[in-house]
Amino acid sequence: MIKAIIIDDEKNARDAIANLLKECFKNIKIVAEADNVKDGIIQVQNNSPDLLFLDVNLTDGTGFDVLAKTDYKKLKVIFITAHEEYAIKAIKFSAFDYILKPFKSTDLIDSVNRVLKEKIDQNYALKFDAIFSNYNNSFPELQKIVLKTAEKIHLVNIKDIIHCEADNTYTVFYLSSGKKIMVSKTIKTFEEMLSGHGFMRVHQSHLINLNYIQHYDKTEGGVLVMSNNTTVPVSNQRKPMLLKYFSSL
Repeated sequence: MIKAIIIDDEKNARDAIANLLKECFKNIKIVAEADNVKDGIIQVQNNSPDLLFLDVNLTDGTGFDVLAKTDYKKLKVIFITAHEEYAIKAIKFSAFDYILKPFKSTDLIDSVNRVLKEKIDQNYALKFDAIFSNYNNSFPELQKIVLKTAEKIHLVNIKDIIHCEADNTYTVFYLSSGKKIMVSKTIKTFEEMLSGHGFMRVHQSHLINLNYIQHYDKTEGGVLVMSNNTTVPVSNQRKPMLLKYFSSL
């Protein structure tokens, strides 16, 4: 039996989650609920849940305050949040699941199914390292992203990504250390996540970190040479955006 706790300051939200879990997940038992940070910490410490539904904003603090006072390293978490861009980006970068208020039953069911399939291993705690860094950090250049492969969870500084390359439905990350990481998500997913961090989609298959451009070669239609000496093609459609960037420097 999977023990679950719901921490949310809205009773309607707690009831909706509880009712849906009882209806759709017979192997999940709700062992406690809380509507604030103080009580949430007590319930988690007393009940040692396997799964936590955690509201980001609570009346006396945040869901991260709850995590900071508990043994979270073996805890599966689904965040609950309103349309707060900052919180959502921090959660996405850290590869946690979340549901948006007001949520649909299908969103919650899909999220629970994904989370239940996750394996908790020695790398799992890296996700928590990332979310604490991303949510509390006011310096974008120090933010981190979690990249999950079949074998490992990688915690990567965003500033260390040189460029990303699409490989069908996969994305290959090229890092400043020379390391390559292949992730089973589309490059469009990462374009949306990284667009506000100095990245530009210059081709259907290429997303680059503008800080790592070595030079732009105008011959042969235009290619970028990155700091790791790889060449990245620039599509005709996206060339004006790149040239506009250069003219702004």
